[in-house]
Amino acid sequence: MADEIRIDSERLVKEFFKLVSLDCPSFGERRIADYLKSELADLGFEILEDKAGEIYGGSCGNIYGFLQGELAGEPILFSAHMDTVEPAIGKEAVLHPDGRITSKGSTVLGADDAAGITSILEAVRYVREKKIAHRSIEVLFTIAEEVYAKGAAVFDYRNIKAKEAYTLDLSGPVGTAAYRAPSILSYTVNIKGKASHAGFEPEKGINAVSVAAKAISDIKVGKIDTDTTVNVGVIEGGTATNIVPARCTIRGEVRSFSNEKALKVLADIAETFRSTAAGYGAGCEWIEVHNCIAFEIEKSHPVIKRYERACEERGISTVLVETFGGSDHNVYAQKGIKGIVISTAMNRVHTCDEYSDIKELVNSSEVVVNLLTI
Repeated sequence: MADEIRIDSERLVKEFFKLVSLDCPSFGERRIADYLKSELADLGFEILEDKAGEIYGGSCGNIYGFLQGELAGEPILFSAHMDTVEPAIGKEAVLHPDGRITSKGSTVLGADDAAGITSILEAVRYVREKKIAHRSIEVLFTIAEEVYAKGAAVFDYRNIKAKEAYTLDLSGPVGTAAYRAPSILSYTVNIKGKASHAGFEPEKGINAVSVAAKAISDIKVGKIDTDTTVNVGVIEGGTATNIVPARCTIRGEVRSFSNEKALKVLADIAETFRSTAAGYGAGCEWIEVHNCIAFEIEKSHPVIKRYERACEERGISTVLVETFGGSDHNVYAQKGIKGIVISTAMNRVHTCDEYSDIKELVNSSEVVVNLLTI
C-alpha cells in the first residue's frame, strides 16, 4: 500500500498556509479552534471542546475528536497544539522556489505546530477519500502547550480511549522521534531584606541583592550532570542606587531526565536560598512549579515499532532521540498513555527564522497515513 500513497501536495500546502494565517497565541486560539472543529466535522469526527479556556481565562478549550475505524485494535491518539509562541500576530507564510516555507520575517512562521496539525488532517482526508480501512482515530488539539502544556494538563482523560499516542511536535527531519523527555521545574525566590540610605547608614539595611548573589554563587548552574541542567534566568531587585535594596527576585529552572533527581536538586537550591537569607537576617519566600514530569518509553515498545515500520514503508530512516524540551506528551505519559513525540516539517522553531518544507510536509503526512493503516 505504501507505494500507492499520493498526498496532494498542493492541497497540503494550502492547508498549511491557512493554518499559519490564523492568529493563535497561547490562550487566544479561538479562530484556529473554530476552523479545526469545522474540518473535523467534515471528516466525520465526533467532536468535543472542553472548558480549558474557562479555567485559564482563554478564548477556547482543547478540541477532541473521535472517528470510528474499520481495522481491529484500540484507537490511536494523534496530538498537536494550536498555539504558537510570540511574535504570533499577523503571521503570513511565504513559499520559496526551493520548496521552503518561511514567514515574512517579523513573526514566527507557526510551523510549530501548524505542520503537525496539517499532517494529521491531510492523512485523515486521504484515507477517507481513498476509502482505506484504518484504525479508530482520536485527535487532541490543545491550547497553551507553549506555556508548559497548560491545556493538556486540564483535559479530562476519561474521554480518551487510546492507550498509545503520537504527538506531532518535534523539530528535525521526518523520521526523528523522541522517546525520552525531561521534568521541567521552575522556581521563584523573593528575598526580603531591609531598606536604608546607602550613603548615610548602609549598616542599618539588609541588602537583598547581596543575599541573592551569595546564594547564587553557591549554586552549581549549567549542565550539572549528564541528565540535569540548572539555570538562574532572571534577577530583579532594588529601586535606586542610593537605597540598600529591600527586595530581590530570582527566577530559574531545573531540568532532568530523572524526576526524582530534579526534585532533589530543586530542594537543594531552595535550602541554599533559605539558609543564606537566614544568615543575613533576611526573609526568603520560595515558590516552585512542576511544569513537566519526565517520561521515557522503552525502544522495543509497539508504539515505536509501528512508527519505524511506518517510516520504513516510505523509505524514511528512523532516528530515536532524547529531547530536553517538554511537550503535551509529558502529560499524556502521566495519564498512562504510551507514546513518542515525532518530527514534522518544523525547523528553527521559536524564532523568526522558523521554516518548513513542502517535501517534509508530504513525508510527515504519508507517515501518519501509514500509522493509521498498519
